[in-house]
Amino acid sequence: MACLFCEIVSGRIPAQIVWRSDDAVAFLDHRPLFPGHVLLVPVAHFETLADLPAAQVGSLFQAAQQLETAVESALAAAGSFIAVNNRVSQSVPHLHVHIVPRNKGDGLKGFFWPRHRYDSEEQMRETAEKIRRALPPT
Repeated sequence: MACLFCEIVSGRIPAQIVWRSDDAVAFLDHRPLFPGHVLLVPVAHFETLADLPAAQVGSLFQAAQQLETAVESALAAAGSFIAVNNRVSQSVPHLHVHIVPRNKGDGLKGFFWPRHRYDSEEQMRETAEKIRRALPPT
């Protein structure tokens, strides 16, 4: 099956494109959290952020910065929510950055799932250490 976002990038499926460069395209989400919810995708197909070549990460997130500012300004939003899902909750398996206008009292409560404290400081330290060990050497 063809990738929906690749089809949008190529123009074979229509979308409300709000920005385009040689490397990325931004368009309105057809099922937005709020009007002005933009999806920013790389032109080339990469499933997750980890798959995106390091040389493209900076330009993708510079575009996200510009779009964040534009979305907030255009929608008179007090702020924004920027998110990337990798595999879990990723409805289309093509890397995409959500840029969502936000206002106080808009109904979104932080993240969309219940939050849980660590059982102890020790569990928190152990978890941090596991992540540090998984990082590549600097």
